[in-house]
Amino acid sequence: MGRFDDQVAIVTGGATGIGYGIAKRLGAEGARVAIVDNDVSLAEPAASEIGARGTPTELIIGDVAETETAERAAQQALDAWGRIDILVNNAGIGGVNGAIWELSVDELDRVYRTNLRGVYSFTHTVVPYMLERHYGRIVNIASIAGKEGNPRMVPYSATKAAVIGLTKSVGKELAKTGIRVNCVTPAVVQTRILDEFTPEQVDYMVERIPLGRTGEIAEIAALVAWLASEECSFSTGAVFDISGGRATY
Repeated sequence: MGRFDDQVAIVTGGATGIGYGIAKRLGAEGARVAIVDNDVSLAEPAASEIGARGTPTELIIGDVAETETAERAAQQALDAWGRIDILVNNAGIGGVNGAIWELSVDELDRVYRTNLRGVYSFTHTVVPYMLERHYGRIVNIASIAGKEGNPRMVPYSATKAAVIGLTKSVGKELAKTGIRVNCVTPAVVQTRILDEFTPEQVDYMVERIPLGRTGEIAEIAALVAWLASEECSFSTGAVFDISGGRATY
């Protein structure tokens, strides 16, 4: 018996990296998983591999910033399994490195669409279904950059800070229900998002981790699995650091 037996999870950005690791972990513990991603070339093999492990899997291709994608993901999960228990808002992009006077406002808009609008859209869509069943777990993937701010990463840092604010607000809105809303703030993790950053930017981030290494996807997935479980009953609107000691508050 797994702790997520009969439960249904939606994981955005689930084709690679942290999202894929989370989808695998939830599936290994019994969840049925709907993976949402905008890259069909990566998403189809990821969904096939997770399915081959024995996890019932649905795949939704689309832009998380579009409400149509969120609505389609929710409906597909409901049509397949009749419920939604867990939402992991993981999809995110790093953006272009540069000082604020070097980056266009369009770059902020581009990063915002995935990193914040996507979280808002999926949460807005899924919460009513969770309220019907008086239960749900929402886990948002923010970043230590959202707490401390990384120079030359203003759009990323600002949108991840906004995810933290969204988490706190929605957690309070739903505190009297059976739904818990939390977020995690990882430091650097070895994923494809690092390809968007310059080597100097990656060095800057790693040098500030007291443990002296990057995080592992499995470490993030383990924390998310607890936050997505019934065991996480007295934490909501909270921020859970997984930063190798970098976080100072």
